[in-house]
Amino acid sequence: MDGKVVAVSFFAGAVGAVCVLVGHHIISRQKLKSWIYTKRAPVPHVEKEKRQRGEYYLASEPVIVQDLIYAHHMCRIFNELPITSGRKDREALLCNLLGSYDQDYPPYIEPPFYCDMGYNIHVGKNFYANFNLVILDTGKVKIGDNVMFAPGVQIYTATHPTDPKERISKPFGDGFEFSREIIIGDNVWVGGSVTICPGVKIGNNVTIGAGSVVVKDIPDNCIAVGSPARVVKKLESKNEI
Repeated sequence: MDGKVVAVSFFAGAVGAVCVLVGHHIISRQKLKSWIYTKRAPVPHVEKEKRQRGEYYLASEPVIVQDLIYAHHMCRIFNELPITSGRKDREALLCNLLGSYDQDYPPYIEPPFYCDMGYNIHVGKNFYANFNLVILDTGKVKIGDNVMFAPGVQIYTATHPTDPKERISKPFGDGFEFSREIIIGDNVWVGGSVTICPGVKIGNNVTIGAGSVVVKDIPDNCIAVGSPARVVKKLESKNEI
């Protein structure tokens, strides 16, 4: 079992400190981060800055790779928590993974949960996600208050050029990528197995039907379904919203 996470213990204080038991060794959050980041190259984060600006970038830049490794480790620990673990245990991990959330109304995410960076995910009050949430957050994902995700929701900010000459990876996986921010408003319910594509904005008081593929913006106060998702009903009265 050397090198494998076999148990996890938490001390859920104000900053959500985390200790991880790897084999027979207890590793603090700082040591875990330092272990993951050991080989980070002391160079300008040129490609990461390009990514944040929405430009083409190379995902093989060392700092991007190490950010990815850290997030994947944290997701793995989160997903391997015993079923008897309390809510505070999960919150402690999410505190060290997500970019921001309301600590008075923390998110509840059912494992398994997967993301690319973690720090690009920003959620509002009372966020709930059912099983198998995947967020490729190479770009920012902003989620409003009182949002619910059914099982199997997929959110992709990451995308690739449609020109195959630009898209095809060169040696060592150096093909170009780019990212587009996704915004989800307040009081949104996203049905099971919905895919939300790069650059989409979903308004307030929206329901997205199960199995939909959202490729274009969805306005406030409506129900949208289908592939691609289209508005099938506008909510007019207060009782409907």
